[in-house]
Amino acid sequence: MPSEAQKLHASFPSATFLRRVAAWIYDFLVACAMVMLATGLALGAAAMTTSLGWVHLPEGMDHAEFIDQGPWLSIYLVAVLALFFGYFWKTSGQTVGMRAWRLKLQQRNGARLTNKQVMIRLVTCAFGLGNLWVLIDFKNRRAWQDYAAKTELVTLSKEANQLFYWKEL
Repeated sequence: MPSEAQKLHASFPSATFLRRVAAWIYDFLVACAMVMLATGLALGAAAMTTSLGWVHLPEGMDHAEFIDQGPWLSIYLVAVLALFFGYFWKTSGQTVGMRAWRLKLQQRNGARLTNKQVMIRLVTCAFGLGNLWVLIDFKNRRAWQDYAAKTELVTLSKEANQLFYWKEL
């Protein structure tokens, strides 16, 4: 039986393409900051391992070159971003950009996402390009990743966004 919160959140309209893009821009800026922080941590780890003598850099190679060898830095950064977005999608249904634009990601019945749905969205969102499907799907205004994960992105009222925010804290 759905809770009152699920009934309330299940009744909001689907998010428009422009709201999705606006939230995506906010989240892109936050993601850039996350990538910078994660890269700084990787550089710090590389500097620490070399200073402790655990790793020896080849002659003429600096720490940035060292961490950029092979695919490991890219895999690490994608994992950091996946954890970042996955955490917010799973716990509250709202990233920073989604909260600013009063958007909430939820199951079709208004419930929070499952781990499986988060993983499906992460794999199918194509770094936000899946939202282009909203331009074709006039009736339901759902992105490709929404169909794949059986989720929806809804626009909350100002009151519901405030209520939901304070309830999560």
